[in-house]
Amino acid sequence: MRPEKIAIVSEIADAVSGSEYLLLADFSGMKVSSFTALRLKLAESSSSLQVVKNTYLGVVLGEERRRKLESVLTGKTAMVTGKGDVTAVAKVLTAFIKEHKMPVLKGGSLNTQLLTAADIEAMATVPPREVLLGQLVGTVQAPMTQLVGVMNAKVSSLLYVLAAIEDKKKNAA
Repeated sequence: MRPEKIAIVSEIADAVSGSEYLLLADFSGMKVSSFTALRLKLAESSSSLQVVKNTYLGVVLGEERRRKLESVLTGKTAMVTGKGDVTAVAKVLTAFIKEHKMPVLKGGSLNTQLLTAADIEAMATVPPREVLLGQLVGTVQAPMTQLVGVMNAKVSSLLYVLAAIEDKKKNAA
């Protein structure tokens, strides 16, 4: 392999190895201005968009992973890589696609899990991580709150009974 190709493959390998996710899209027909706008929006989500040659990406992915993604490694391919909240990236991509009608999602991978285009679109509907954590805390906290309410009600009932007995004894005396 020529030195410039080795450098390109090395750059792709660095991007893929340092990433938690790899999302692939077909950017055929996209204007440079649209591509740049998408790249800037993705940068806000701590991810990067890069045009790659399918054969170079196949070399980087290795034999097993390349075979799994072989069906999507066709046509013009752009890859989105990064770390952090993949749902935020999926939301940016799907919103951009709704507005501009391109690029076309192909699939990808999240750590070792393979993703289809439908999986990426489904991730865009998941609430942000902070909301999910809030829902989890609320779910865990609800039974404890209800238990405290029941215990307070029992103690209050006991106090009302004792107060009633005390009043009855005062009135009888």
